Amino acid sequence: MTHTRLLLIGTVATLLAAGPAVARADDGPSVPPGTEATATAPVELDPNDPDLKLPEGATLAEPKVLDIKSVVEDQSGDERREDTNTNVTFALQAEVLFGKDSAKISAQARARISVIANEIKTQNATRIRVFGFTDNLGSSAHGDVLSRKRANAVHGILEQEMSDANITYEVRGYGEDYPIADNSTEEGRKKNRRVEISFPRGAN
Repeated sequence: MTHTRLLLIGTVATLLAAGPAVARADDGPSVPPGTEATATAPVELDPNDPDLKLPEGATLAEPKVLDIKSVVEDQSGDERREDTNTNVTFALQAEVLFGKDSAKISAQARARISVIANEIKTQNATRIRVFGFTDNLGSSAHGDVLSRKRANAVHGILEQEMSDANITYEVRGYGEDYPIADNSTEEGRKKNRRVEISFPRGAN
């Protein structure tokens, strides 16, 4: 089961797949949201109101396609995929990839990274970022070193999977910087302990 969220710049629409729907029979008729009857009449607009007109010599801006972000996360939160018009980002929680305080990748984690490598090939991406992150427990210096080691380990598996000399990598460890959840709870710290793999979306 996945949770899917769609984000628009300036407008945020959230769609959550919260589980199998339960069939219900409503007694009253169903109407689209926003069309329910109200006690007041709609506001009348004067089409000749000068405040609704462009000033002399002004023109409308060129139309622009807003960047749309789609976020899909499995129910456990172990893996998350974000898609925008230009980029794809996979985030894997550290517990899925490594043992506690370790940078050694498990056999099961290799399979997950292999799936991401296949997506990179599908997108024909040649620039890949591999960033490691930790929670705020322990010293900041330790988190910086551990997050870099983990990013290096994932980078090594990607290189083995693709062995393409045309691909360039940017590998960094950010430690406790850039949390995506609240570090005051274990649930939040678990989300923050992660490795992110991002690359440009292909034109195909």
